[in-house]
Amino acid sequence: MKASDAIAEVLSANHVEYGFELIGGMIAHLVDSINVLGKTKMISLHHEQAAAFAAGGIARATNNQKLGLALGTSGPGATNLITGIADCWLDSCPCIFITGQVNTNELKLGRNIRQQGFQELDIVSIVKTITKFAHQITCKEEIIPVLQQAIDAARSDRPGPVLIDIPMDLQRAELPDDVIDYLSAKKDIRDTNSNSVKIFDEVFSLLSNASKPIFLIGGGAINEPHFTAWQKVISEYGLPHVSSLKGSEKVRQQPAYYGMIGSYGTRTANYAVQNCDLLVVLGSRMDVRQTGADIADFARNAKIIQIDLDKSQLENRVIADININSTCEEFLVAHLQCLEGRSYIEKTSWQLELDAHWQENFQDEYIDWSISPFQICQTISNVFKNKPVHYVADVGNNQMWVAHSLLLGERQSIHHSGGLGAMGFAIPTAIGVAYAGECPAVILTGDGGAQLNIQELDIIAREHLPVLTIVFNNQSLGMVRAFQEMYFDGRNDSTFWSGYSSSFSSIGKAYNIESFTTADLSEFSSYINNFIKDPKPMLIEVLMSDARECRPRLAFGNPIDKQYPLKDK
Repeated sequence: MKASDAIAEVLSANHVEYGFELIGGMIAHLVDSINVLGKTKMISLHHEQAAAFAAGGIARATNNQKLGLALGTSGPGATNLITGIADCWLDSCPCIFITGQVNTNELKLGRNIRQQGFQELDIVSIVKTITKFAHQITCKEEIIPVLQQAIDAARSDRPGPVLIDIPMDLQRAELPDDVIDYLSAKKDIRDTNSNSVKIFDEVFSLLSNASKPIFLIGGGAINEPHFTAWQKVISEYGLPHVSSLKGSEKVRQQPAYYGMIGSYGTRTANYAVQNCDLLVVLGSRMDVRQTGADIADFARNAKIIQIDLDKSQLENRVIADININSTCEEFLVAHLQCLEGRSYIEKTSWQLELDAHWQENFQDEYIDWSISPFQICQTISNVFKNKPVHYVADVGNNQMWVAHSLLLGERQSIHHSGGLGAMGFAIPTAIGVAYAGECPAVILTGDGGAQLNIQELDIIAREHLPVLTIVFNNQSLGMVRAFQEMYFDGRNDSTFWSGYSSSFSSIGKAYNIESFTTADLSEFSSYINNFIKDPKPMLIEVLMSDARECRPRLAFGNPIDKQYPLKDK
């Protein structure tokens, strides 16, 4: 059996349903074998960075239940994958990356030279710090055992990316036919060890006795099997909860949920954290964008409990009063059991206080602009109400407008480049999401982020994907421009070019995508309704040249409940 054929069989047996690549000579055998077997659908993109982001989209759209796959040829093909690999690493997305390499007799090995073979590059050393497992194959006997080891590593414990680098001569080597016999007996082994409910007894006791409790939901909680059921129950019980940026991806708008915390969070979420007496943190690392710079003032009145699978995240920036090294799933199941059979209670004074704060403060703060990002997000929420959809946000002002103001309903999710914050994330990630998510995808990007991987609009059109691209065009790199205006006396070099901008609707049409330009909310709503009726490639460019900042936002050094523009309460 040819080695590349065996690799294709292993990928299929491990339920790798989609893969992304930009073809090159050093992966030609792999791509051919995968396509001939026909069990993993390979999609050719125009850039390897886009392929890596698309692979991450597979994991994101399936709550990390499916493994994303991206291939890159040797040299520049491999290095172009790095941004997407880092994005998967920081956001804990299980993906496998396979790079081609020059023939083994062309490797420099221990020689003190930069390169022996054409496009030879030591990609394994480069990605060691952003992968759970990275290995260059050195002999044909390694190929299948190491591939399976990599796949298992990607899925185990805290998930993440893995990479294997395979010289081309080993891809075409002959392996024994029985090399994949182990697959017929292989089971999907997951860690099923459960901590005793007793480790959470103190948490439950504190929750029962707290007057002003709050849950902070992070990215480590939202992909757990019982998360949706748990959020529904705590909403029914009126237990207030907020989220981090990553947590906000799958927290639905239900009673007692008050949005995202932090620099660009909702005023009510920040108020809740700063005035609670008990903060239970589920799978969130509490980075500076969440807490503000002064960690001593974060949750200033609260006892803090942190629950996290990753032990190294405990006692890191914010030192909690109680640290529990456990999966969030174990807590969710135990808490559901604890609440089972209890009668619902009337809203507490704490929930009534937060509800009133929400009604007063979750409002449009952009009424002086020609078109309001808050109203755009409300329009999107209303038009897609009760409809399954995956939103994919880029990075910049557009991301924070959406994270603050776009409310999710049932069967809806939003995907962010959280830890890495990579511009150019949205368009290619939406390709992976559209394949795995089994419902329409909506890209929410700015004119800056869109340009980084705009070539992949061609793939959306070519594959007839149900993807709507919304470009917020403010003719600038708005987030950094606002920073320059705050700290550099308005000097906006590199972020603003006197109103110059590309015509994104024209670019969309050039890629054979139905495209529109608008600055009117009713027109915008009409276009989205047309997409919902007939989900096919569509692009809407929203002209908003006076949109230059996020409101509310946090100036460095301020506590999170003192966002600009300042309010009395």
